[in-house]
Amino acid sequence: MNFFKREKWSPYLVGALIGILSWVTFAGMNKALGTSTTFVRAAGSAQALVAPEHVKNTEYYAKYLDGSPAFDWQFALVLAMILGAFAASKLSGQKPQDPVPSIWAQSLGSSRPKRFVGAFLGGVLVLFGARLAGGCTSGHGISGGLQLAVSSWVFLGALFAAGIPTALMLYKNRKA
Repeated sequence: MNFFKREKWSPYLVGALIGILSWVTFAGMNKALGTSTTFVRAAGSAQALVAPEHVKNTEYYAKYLDGSPAFDWQFALVLAMILGAFAASKLSGQKPQDPVPSIWAQSLGSSRPKRFVGAFLGGVLVLFGARLAGGCTSGHGISGGLQLAVSSWVFLGALFAAGIPTALMLYKNRKA
C-alpha cells in the first residue's frame, strides 16, 4: 500500500500503465482511449430531455447519440479519473494547495473568483478545441499517437505551438 501513498509517481511508469490501458481499451472495446465525446453525449442527452426532435435532427448529435447510452465506458472513465485523483490526493497525504498558485498571482493577481473563472473558461476553450479537432488530448495524444495517426501528431504540434506562446504571454510579468 505504500506505493499508492507516494506524493509523485514515475512518469515512465504512469506512461506505461496508460499504454497498457490503451491496449485493453482497443482489445476489449474496439475503441480508442479518450474523454471529450462523453461531454457531447451528456449535452445531447440533456438536450434530448427538452427538445428530442432537435437532437435527432442535428447531425453532430446524431453522430454521437446513435442509440448508445449516454452513460457508457467513457463516462465511467471520466468519473474514475475524478475519483482516482481524489483518492491519490488523500492517499499521498498532500495538503490542499492554495487555490491561486503563486505563478498566477504574480502575473494576473490573487483574486480567487478571477482564477476560478479563468480556469473554467480555459476548460471550455480546451473542450471546444478538442471537439473541433475531433478528439481531446487523451484521444489524440495517447490513442492517436500510439496509432501513429498523422492528424494526432499535427494536433500535438499545434497544441505546443499554441500553448507555449500563450503561457509566455500570460506569465510574462512573473518574477524570477
